[in-house]
Amino acid sequence: MDITELQNRIQNAKALDFGTIFNQSIELFKKVWVQGLVTLLLNLVLAIPFIMIVYIPLIFMGFMDLNSAYYDPYEPYAQPDVSPVFFLVMAVVYIFMIVAMSTIGLGLKAAFYRICKLKDLEQMGKEDYFYFFKKPYLGKTVKLGLAFSGISILATLLCVLPIIYAIVPLSFMVVVYAFNPDLSISEIVKLSFDLGNKKWLISFGLLFVSGVLAGIVGMLMCFVGIYLTASFSYLPIYFIYKEVIGFDEESDQMHRLEKLSTI
Repeated sequence: MDITELQNRIQNAKALDFGTIFNQSIELFKKVWVQGLVTLLLNLVLAIPFIMIVYIPLIFMGFMDLNSAYYDPYEPYAQPDVSPVFFLVMAVVYIFMIVAMSTIGLGLKAAFYRICKLKDLEQMGKEDYFYFFKKPYLGKTVKLGLAFSGISILATLLCVLPIIYAIVPLSFMVVVYAFNPDLSISEIVKLSFDLGNKKWLISFGLLFVSGVLAGIVGMLMCFVGIYLTASFSYLPIYFIYKEVIGFDEESDQMHRLEKLSTI
């Protein structure tokens, strides 16, 4: 589907029922909770190296502080001299970490939505968690991670209301990318905001309720259960996309045939 047809479907979308989508999310969660757990664990494992890039210099600074206090008994609380360049470098590294973690999370979550479609429609297919980290989508995943991080940071800097509003379009950005990976970055962002604006209230309500429910149930399972239930909060967005835009099966089949022909 091209962007014009996708926008037409959004503009002509029917009214959605909160209870129906919520119940559908519960039923699908029963089928994909294992895949959701795998997605979350992969996200944590892949994020560790980027977190260490930030924390190792901070640990090093801590040792410098201890050594300074130990060797200077007259100034036990003296702080080591640190160049402003160090803080500039750390700021750049920290932004890099945010973008990297956003890219990893976005790619894995988009792959999870493709798996959700397989389970929901009972289709045959490979559960490929790294689908969007392979050619030809790796570069686009990184660029979309940059766009995602940029919008998130900008909305956060503008205080509370913008980030509350942006939560919905940002959530749709992942699912739009999952099922329309050949669109450009600008088209994916535009469609995400179009869909978010069209169905903002019900989307925010479902995100809030599903997130709270997943958290409560997870805590009742001795907190470790949060890892099991976290993916439930992703599913309402999938069903809203399915009901509003839907899937072009013929286009999907042609896309798969094209991929096979290049192998």
